[in-house]
Amino acid sequence: MKKICVIITARPSYSRFKTALQAIKEHPNLELQLVVAASALLDRFGSTVNYIEADGFSISEKVYMVIEGSNLASAAKTTGIGIIELATAFDNLKPDMVCTIGDRYETMATAIAASYMNIPLVHIQGGEVTGNIDEKVRHAVSKLSDLHLVSNTDAKARLIKMGEHADAIHITGCPSIDLALQANAQMPLDFDPCLKYGGVGAQIDINQPFLVVMQHPVTTEYNQSKQQADILLKAIENIGLPVFWFWPNPDAGSDGTSSAIRTYREEHPNANIRFFKNLEGLDFLKLLKQSKCLIGNSSVGIRESAYLGVPVVNIGSRQNKRLRGSNVIDVEFETAAIENAIQQQITHGIYPSENIYGNGDAGQLIASVLAKAEVNIKKVINY
Repeated sequence: MKKICVIITARPSYSRFKTALQAIKEHPNLELQLVVAASALLDRFGSTVNYIEADGFSISEKVYMVIEGSNLASAAKTTGIGIIELATAFDNLKPDMVCTIGDRYETMATAIAASYMNIPLVHIQGGEVTGNIDEKVRHAVSKLSDLHLVSNTDAKARLIKMGEHADAIHITGCPSIDLALQANAQMPLDFDPCLKYGGVGAQIDINQPFLVVMQHPVTTEYNQSKQQADILLKAIENIGLPVFWFWPNPDAGSDGTSSAIRTYREEHPNANIRFFKNLEGLDFLKLLKQSKCLIGNSSVGIRESAYLGVPVVNIGSRQNKRLRGSNVIDVEFETAAIENAIQQQITHGIYPSENIYGNGDAGQLIASVLAKAEVNIKKVINY
């Protein structure tokens, strides 16, 4: 029985790996060791751990590692603490492989701890580009990794150019598309987010047109996060449609984004906006599918929305150069440009589905690769 240790550190990493977790759990030759860490444990970021437990997953270890501050120093210190605490978890669990996903600083902590402990490292969603600090982390994690489970041929080709051996790279698609496939099959929306999840702000009628906003700070522009959120809030106000707005992730600059939201709520108590910390992954995608447009800079606009055909207004540099579908309009942080793009997307409506990041079977493919893979930590690099 091969012990597969998966690290979930934030709300997106759970949604992006949920179907793979289930497939690993159910595979006869695999044992799932689930480590929940960082912001996934914290209430102010939506208590992702509660959704994990409600879905029936047993948690092997909980790792508290987040340093408060929402600045560059706190991110670096959190990474350091993560290395220490995750090393302890790996020493206790003694996994045969460690799986990490994406490009966050917690991912770097996972990769360093596993590598120095001679545990084969599996990286999901490597080989992609975004053009900011996430790209440095993603590529660094890829170089530390022994097995790569990528979303598409573009990502595989890039890893090969980086010197990774083709035999260690498997195109599985992104597990988040598995959830998007399920969301498509369960439409129309069958719940009221305000009743089910609470949130704060206006009561929104889901049977009427509405927008969804996910705006995160950009690490390399963290000191501009409040100004950028203010610009977006003004554009949303001018459009006039009801909005479901989701709080930012815990990157440097998130305090600025949060401050802008809180100030706006105080100054506009009757604004037609409902603010949420988090929704369960499938529910969020069902809400997104029924929306008129997604606005902000989340990768969900690039990945899941391409499959769902949801119109997207992507703002700023956070998703720069990431492979995207025809459903995305890119704009800078300028109020009129954002408004014009939103109006254009509302007028256009739903787009044809594009399977840029997978076909909806990534979870099963990932489990199958993990069960069969023979990984050598003495990497063969094609320089």
